[in-house]
Amino acid sequence: MGRAIGDYAMIEAGDRILVAVSGGTDSLVLLWMLHQRQRWSPVSYSLVPVHIDPGFPGDRGQGAAAFCQGLGLTLKVVHTDDGIRAHGPENLENPCFFCSRRRRRRLFEIAAADGCGKMALGHNQDDIIETFFINVCYAGEISTMVPAQPLFDHRFTVIRPLAYAPAAAVRRLAREIGMPRIANPCPSAENSRRRQVRDLLAGLYRTNRKIRGNVFNALRNVKKEYLLKP
Repeated sequence: MGRAIGDYAMIEAGDRILVAVSGGTDSLVLLWMLHQRQRWSPVSYSLVPVHIDPGFPGDRGQGAAAFCQGLGLTLKVVHTDDGIRAHGPENLENPCFFCSRRRRRRLFEIAAADGCGKMALGHNQDDIIETFFINVCYAGEISTMVPAQPLFDHRFTVIRPLAYAPAAAVRRLAREIGMPRIANPCPSAENSRRRQVRDLLAGLYRTNRKIRGNVFNALRNVKKEYLLKP
């Protein structure tokens, strides 16, 4: 995480960072690590954890709030029906796309209202690789998530401090520190395009342990002269 923050100058003195806390392992580990880093980092910054409740039965936000409380932080919970609408007849798009777009818009609104110039998301290295294949297979384009993404004419920045961290390392740290496991109530959690791509990649990784690292390195080793004309 330190290398990613340094390479992309993600955090500057005085930053007020909204941390999107879904309740999943990645977002909780991200919040925990950013909180731990505050203890020794010479760069002072503040954290504003926020959870967007998509409206499914169960209360994932309650578990996330308890975790935040243990860190001395107060989780802001916003209740919505975005997840229900994403799976309803009014939505003709992919449920995940609809839900994530709505959630991101709400997070931007909260960040603006709370004076946060940056928003930290828990995407890890595997998420970046998977997004590349999702965009190739389903959007017909070569692109992925980037570790730091300036938006709105550079007035706001989305950062992904776990961009260099493999998902397995994040899960291992979660176990070592006794991170709570909070069930995901979304009905599409185990049947999404991301899950399909993840399963495909898992099969490739089993055949050759170098494939995963090679794919990630390829994302910053682009030879445009060997691609088709736009």
